[in-house]
Amino acid sequence: MLSFEISPIGTVRNDRTDIQHTDNWGAVRSTITIDERFGDLCLQGLEGFSHVEVLFIFDQFPERGDYREPRPYRGRSDLPPVGVFAGRGPRRPNRIGVTCCAIESVRGRALTVVGLDAVSGTPVIDLKPTMAEFLPVRVKQPEWVSPLMSEYFQP
Repeated sequence: MLSFEISPIGTVRNDRTDIQHTDNWGAVRSTITIDERFGDLCLQGLEGFSHVEVLFIFDQFPERGDYREPRPYRGRSDLPPVGVFAGRGPRRPNRIGVTCCAIESVRGRALTVVGLDAVSGTPVIDLKPTMAEFLPVRVKQPEWVSPLMSEYFQP
């Protein structure tokens, strides 16, 4: 199978350091500092967008050894088992996370966002401006998801 190497483009800094604290990301303010190799104008134009999609690596979580068996979401026995690609958790084959965040400010190589669910020190692998044309219009999900995730982005 093909494999490839990805180099981080920047790093997250915020006051969240506990990888076990998994809820209440809504008011978390993070600054992503982009590596100097991209120059001081690498974020130019991003200030015209309200949101950005941040792709990052769950680098503080080990990979699971076996992904074949569905597991209860978030390890909760009261929830149905789901396959690895039916969840958004950090214990996944390539440990890639993606979150759509509100842009607070863009200054040189520093991008400040609100609502990024990544702890301080997390490597960022890409940024993409959020465009309405890329957003789905009708999202469907199982009934158990909304109650489970109700606290996730609460302040």
